[in-house]
Amino acid sequence: MKEEMYSVEQVADRLGLHVRTVRGYIRSGRLRAVRIGKQYRIAATDLDALTGQAPPAVAPGPAEVSSIVQIDGVDRGAADRLGTLVLASANTGHDQANPLRVQTVHDEARRRLKIIILGDPAATAELLHLLDAVLNADNGLLDREVHDA
Repeated sequence: MKEEMYSVEQVADRLGLHVRTVRGYIRSGRLRAVRIGKQYRIAATDLDALTGQAPPAVAPGPAEVSSIVQIDGVDRGAADRLGTLVLASANTGHDQANPLRVQTVHDEARRRLKIIILGDPAATAELLHLLDAVLNADNGLLDREVHDA
């Protein structure tokens, strides 16, 4: 967002002051300004500070949650299955304007899977609930051996 800048003449006109008075405010430090070449430019917020006006209220942005889930004792196959499940869940049924961002990292030597989730608190909680249900269920997703039927 680019802030509006005023010349000394514009500030004097807005405040009903003489140009010399505004320059005096700048020289004394009462009004902040940036010198560009031979001219001063005054930011709108600095003008508001001089006149005692409150800066415009800024609406808070949407909240974002970051979560790291570490799962030990996971081989490559189970890590791939869990990663696919988590990524598929993150990419479906959520606000497409603010998608969840998910990354998985598997450490083969430590048999450890880390899942990093960034996004909306409600969508993150939903994904964490799914992950909790899968990890605590006896559904064979984390089985290390594939059995032929």
